[in-house]
Amino acid sequence: MTRPADKPAAARPRAHLAGPAAQQLLLDAAGELFYREGVRAVGVDAVVERAGVNKMSLYRQFSSKDDLVVAYLERASDLFFERFEESLAKHPGKPARQIAQYFEDLAQRASREGYRGCPFVNVSAEFPDASHPARLCVARNKVELMARLTALTTAAGALDPTALANALALLIEGIYAASQTYGPGCGPILVAPQVAAALMAAACDASATKPPAL
Repeated sequence: MTRPADKPAAARPRAHLAGPAAQQLLLDAAGELFYREGVRAVGVDAVVERAGVNKMSLYRQFSSKDDLVVAYLERASDLFFERFEESLAKHPGKPARQIAQYFEDLAQRASREGYRGCPFVNVSAEFPDASHPARLCVARNKVELMARLTALTTAAGALDPTALANALALLIEGIYAASQTYGPGCGPILVAPQVAAALMAAACDASATKPPAL
């Protein structure tokens, strides 16, 4: 016997909502579907069904699917940097430890079932045109990440803060990829915090590379 909870989303009545309430429901639905299944694979009808609203509610909030995708990515970026700052807040005033904590937290998150990697990497793979609004969102997120990493590596005393930030950014991207190719909790993810620590130690060992004072 089919329980009411087992009915497909299409069987639920769809409300005509407007304003923040409709926007929140639509972004929640888009966030879940786009992240899990991919932007190209999910149509606006599926988002509307999942949100439990009608299509008019969607188009009153977003003029096109592209606008919805941009809103999804902007919210994803806000969430990303909230998590980033949460890691740093565990060790205020200690940039080297903040970097280490971020990689510990990222490795833990990337080891969870259902983790689908970085939404910005995923969207980049779906939209080859670098001028597409979605790709511009991706670029803004990555530029901001590089700025924050560089600020941290500078504060941590790296001899070449930009080079170290680039290396750490590459390691972050590797965690994202490994979570999808090797699977949650795989060796490459679990070893990432150690790799980050090694990069930090090598880049901040000023005594080994600075010439002696004359």
